[in-house]
Amino acid sequence: MNLSLIDPFILAQDYPDALTGKVRSGHAACIRFNRKGDFLATGRVDGTVVIFDIETNGVARKLRGHTRQIQALSWSGDGRYLLSSSQDWKCILWDLQDGTKLRTVRFEAPVYIAELHPLNPFLFVASLFEDQPLLVDISSCIPFKHQLSSVPKRPKLDRQDLNEKQALQDAKQSTCVTVFTTRGDYIIAGTNKGWLNIIEVKSREIVHSTRLCNGIIILLRLSASGRDMVSNASDRVIRTIPIPNLSQPGLDMDAIKIEVEHKFQDVVNRLSWNHVAFSSTGDYVAASTFMNHDIYVWERGHGSLVKILEGPKEELGVIEWHPHRPFVAACGIETGRVYLWSIITPQRWSALAPDFAEVEENVEYVEREDEFDIHPIEEIHKRRLDLEDETLDVLTVDPVKGDSVHDIFSMPVLLDIVDSESEEEIVAVGPGTLRRKSPGQGREWMNGVESTNDAEEPGSFKKVATTAPEKTQIRSRKR
Repeated sequence: MNLSLIDPFILAQDYPDALTGKVRSGHAACIRFNRKGDFLATGRVDGTVVIFDIETNGVARKLRGHTRQIQALSWSGDGRYLLSSSQDWKCILWDLQDGTKLRTVRFEAPVYIAELHPLNPFLFVASLFEDQPLLVDISSCIPFKHQLSSVPKRPKLDRQDLNEKQALQDAKQSTCVTVFTTRGDYIIAGTNKGWLNIIEVKSREIVHSTRLCNGIIILLRLSASGRDMVSNASDRVIRTIPIPNLSQPGLDMDAIKIEVEHKFQDVVNRLSWNHVAFSSTGDYVAASTFMNHDIYVWERGHGSLVKILEGPKEELGVIEWHPHRPFVAACGIETGRVYLWSIITPQRWSALAPDFAEVEENVEYVEREDEFDIHPIEEIHKRRLDLEDETLDVLTVDPVKGDSVHDIFSMPVLLDIVDSESEEEIVAVGPGTLRRKSPGQGREWMNGVESTNDAEEPGSFKKVATTAPEKTQIRSRKR
């Protein structure tokens, strides 16, 4: 869309305001934007990973390798590699250059969430169900798994007063979510007892711990700058936390303080939150609600609620904010559709010409004397030749905000992909009755077979087969 046709006040808006579209290919359980924001990866309940093109809303790639529901997705920094973790106890690293499995890692428990290193796509951290997290190195064909501790590092004064009962309780803690810092030097882990552990990647030891809440830390997500973190816990409170520069030389880990900046919650309805996400600038926090179909958007500057996005009449699960635009995507829990919210931009046609004016009602137009004069054919032909001499650049792609030198990978488009469009795989056959669509349904025209669901066209004749009793009745009527 031409930027000159858009109202500049709308361009300054940093959060979406309306539901503008939806895509679907199967039942999506989780979603994730890549760093550029041109592709959206969705993980389905049947173990298939589907990648959508944001510009066309079409399917760009389908990756099949898991047998159960996808739990989490993670893109590499250059967008070439995609890590998928599933309930089938496996993590697969996909090479999107050709869509092949580059590495497959099996664990001894289902995977909660797995996150790729921001700079090294062959290193990731995984949080397992009722088990300790693992730092996995897949540089070679044989993966190396390094177990990480979940026992918080208490201050020296607390260690002296720590009794045997508290020590046993700390030993039973398990990590629910892990995330790398921006440079990848540290891992921030959240436990089922509300502790935040900062783990150094090089030594794989906990260097700092702090108590965030009394409930389970469900999700941790860093902003694009890496200076802020948002957490979702089972106590129905969303917290934003400024993260200090952990890579600063000479930093004393025992002296740092991690304090909560804002707490977002619904005091009246006591709503729980399914998923949270930062905006592209980190100034807003969006969250999907439990047993509700609204998305809440808060502004971090004043800590106030600025928007409630209304959409479909179903509960929303995972929510993701576009890395560069006021654009939000969320997947429905019941249907698995991916719903898209953005800004509706009315075009400002007065930007087409300086003397062009928009009017609310029709006005009588008085033409000029020479406005509709007929020009000679030679002059018209000369103008066309002059226009043909102009060179149009249709190959150069304008750089996207946030691109850097290493963002040079562009996923090739597969023109022969099966089911490249978004399809509805569950069809209604009656009131309250659903069934799965057959593989060839809707494509009978390819085999020259007439579809049974199509209505008969007026004036067309169709041969109807009759049974033997019906033929006897017809003969008796003729007699």
